[in-house]
Amino acid sequence: MATSNLNHEKKNNSGLTRDEVFELLSNHRRRYALHIAKQTDGSLELSDIAEQIAAWENGKSLAEITSDERHRVYTSMQQTHLPTMDRAGVINYDNGTVTLTEEATNLDVYLDVVPEQSIPWGQYYLGLSAFSAALLASVLMGVFPASVPNLAWGGIVVGLFSVSALYHVWESQRMRLGAAETPPDIGQ
Repeated sequence: MATSNLNHEKKNNSGLTRDEVFELLSNHRRRYALHIAKQTDGSLELSDIAEQIAAWENGKSLAEITSDERHRVYTSMQQTHLPTMDRAGVINYDNGTVTLTEEATNLDVYLDVVPEQSIPWGQYYLGLSAFSAALLASVLMGVFPASVPNLAWGGIVVGLFSVSALYHVWESQRMRLGAAETPPDIGQ
């Protein structure tokens, strides 16, 4: 039990516990606000954040959202979400102006978005390892023609892992908050 409590109290680089980070990122409006802030150099206004979030939530363009849709998001951002993010130190929120802090970059490691049609990378690499082990075992048992050198089979395995790792890095960068026009979980 003591080990479990230590894990919950363990601080990350920003001084937040893991539980605090997960609580902070558990709400889509806070994630969307971070996404918007990461795309902006400098400060931005609460009204702009609320407008964009309302558009994403309702599947509309900025010009199509109603004042009620905008107002609902504005109120929750002003009263709940932005003060929560400010207390956590990931933004500075002052008089309707939002500025991203350096602490927000420490949250990236917690945001591994896996698209619906995909499998988690851990499972993918486990499957690739099993396939590679079976392939190399087959080579050692002489299942494949001896005309192909054993080193070539090892090269194939290394190539599969290399291509997979390169794709994994590219996909992780693409799915980060602030990396694309819309947050990764929009439209999934």
